[in-house]
Amino acid sequence: MSANEQAPATNAPELSVSELSGALKRTIEDRFGFVRVRGEVSGWRGPHSSGHCYFSLKDASARIDAVIWKGVYGRMRFKPQEGLEVIATGKITTFPGKSAYQIIVESVEPAGVGALMALLEERRRKLAAEGLFDAARKQLIPYLPDVIGVITSPTGAVIRDILHRIADRFPRRVIVWPVRVQGEGSAAEVARAIEGFNALPEGGKIPRPSVLIVARGGGSIEDLWGFNEEEVVRAAAESDIPLVSAIGHETDWTLLDHVADLRAPTPTGAAEMCVPVRADLMSGLADLARRHAGAMRRLLDRRRSELRAASRSLPAGEALLGQPRQRLDRAGERLAGRVRAAMAEQRLRLGRAAQTLEKHSPRAEYARLREKLGNLGQRLQAGLAARARLAARDHHTSAMRLGELHRRLQPALDRANHRRAERLQALGQLLASYSYRNVLARGFALVRDGDGAPIRAAASIAPGALLSIEFADGRRQAIADGGGTPRPAQPARPRVARQAKESGQGSLF
Repeated sequence: MSANEQAPATNAPELSVSELSGALKRTIEDRFGFVRVRGEVSGWRGPHSSGHCYFSLKDASARIDAVIWKGVYGRMRFKPQEGLEVIATGKITTFPGKSAYQIIVESVEPAGVGALMALLEERRRKLAAEGLFDAARKQLIPYLPDVIGVITSPTGAVIRDILHRIADRFPRRVIVWPVRVQGEGSAAEVARAIEGFNALPEGGKIPRPSVLIVARGGGSIEDLWGFNEEEVVRAAAESDIPLVSAIGHETDWTLLDHVADLRAPTPTGAAEMCVPVRADLMSGLADLARRHAGAMRRLLDRRRSELRAASRSLPAGEALLGQPRQRLDRAGERLAGRVRAAMAEQRLRLGRAAQTLEKHSPRAEYARLREKLGNLGQRLQAGLAARARLAARDHHTSAMRLGELHRRLQPALDRANHRRAERLQALGQLLASYSYRNVLARGFALVRDGDGAPIRAAASIAPGALLSIEFADGRRQAIADGGGTPRPAQPARPRVARQAKESGQGSLF
């Protein structure tokens, strides 16, 4: 634009960026207010570290940013998930910092039954993979429980149907734990009720139930959704008390039905499964009593018939006792003769014993011993006299032999001492001839190390070692040199040669 050209005239007001953004924000919020938007959850990021959740709602051709504040997310009964089609209710607003618009979500619900069924199937597969639905972990329902715990709404028709049915069939004590069975917070209340019944102690002030019934009337899948929550399913799986699920009608199925120990088609059916019919039991007991009495009568009749038949086959009493009596009479006759013979035999044996005792009576024994003692005394006197004569003769003979042996002993000792002295002298000369000192006397020397051990080779001497050299007339100490050139050997002195020649021995040098 040249300097002479001027800007076109306009009456549009000039706005700042902030003013424009604020005007757009007010326009959008005033125009739309609260809206319900249907779309697929995309880019789910939540909860953030601040507690807020950020995501987008999209369809085939557009998308819109969404945010759920921390307080709102904590109160939500249904939590959004990535890829789930939902209907979000909230307020449209703008975010001036990015010149973008977004929806502040206040509630989220699944977009139709199809979405809920998809979420339910995914949760069912997850819990089944953990083994919560396995038949092996299910418990048996007691045949006749003492106390029945019921978890349901205290104001609905369900609890009245259960109580009425139990009272008709078999009156039992019923403890009701009131909970909400629909809406926000119902799942948490049901889970706490299951845990509370299990926490009751045995024999406490409040009796611990033998079986639990979780019941609710029919409704849509949204109405029954609280019984599909994980906290309810896990509380039922951890229950030590057998649990019966009675949710909705016979065609209604929840995850609690899969994990329960027994599933009843209706709340009334649950009451029928928990207690038998008292009239039927009494009728059955009466029938069993009649059958038992008839069986006992028939048994007694049969035993009487068998007894009569057995008694007819037995012989008469006189016939049974005749032969034993006859054997008793014969035995009595034989017994008298046997007794007389035994007495005669005992008398004979007694006479023989008396004769034997007479021979060995103390008086007879004393006489025999006195006679034997007198004979021994005479033999002793004769023996002593003979011994005295022999002792006198032996003493004279022994004295003569002892003198003879003494005369022969001294020459024998002298000859033995002379032989030993000659042998000792010969051994001393032999030892002296083998002694190394004779070698030293011929001019040799014995070299020892510091410990006194003889040295046999020059190579074993270390330079500077302390040596001890023994000569014929004494010892001298020496220190080994460093292995230098040895000095030439000195010629033998004529005097030594002459001494060797005079002695008649050859020189070792």
